[in-house]
Amino acid sequence: QVHVVESGGGSVQAGGSLRLSCVISGYTQSSYCMGWFRQTPGQERERVASIHSDGSARITDSVKDRFTISRDNAKNFYLEMNSLKPEDTAMYYCAAVPSTPRYCVNAYNHEQYRYWGQGTQVAVSS
Repeated sequence: QVHVVESGGGSVQAGGSLRLSCVISGYTQSSYCMGWFRQTPGQERERVASIHSDGSARITDSVKDRFTISRDNAKNFYLEMNSLKPEDTAMYYCAAVPSTPRYCVNAYNHEQYRYWGQGTQVAVSS
């Protein structure tokens, strides 16, 4: 059984930084896509970044100058968020799905991911 657990959220002032972590356990497939999404009340989940098991990564344009996605092994992933703004306030989710690299590049929709964590809240005050 696959488990996805996020951590690292919190409250910061605008301009601050946070590092979100995601640990995926019970996952046995070697080729996969891992994504970071965020959601505010009443809104759709928005993909912020994704990374494939081959190391190829994508960051959404609105945050690409401030956010970085990385991994340190097959099961630990990170979202480094710098120069945070109040509009970054949201629940952040980690998700994963078996995938080719091409699928991962185009996996913008939350419905394209199979395994989800419970989320970690990020609050940025002005």
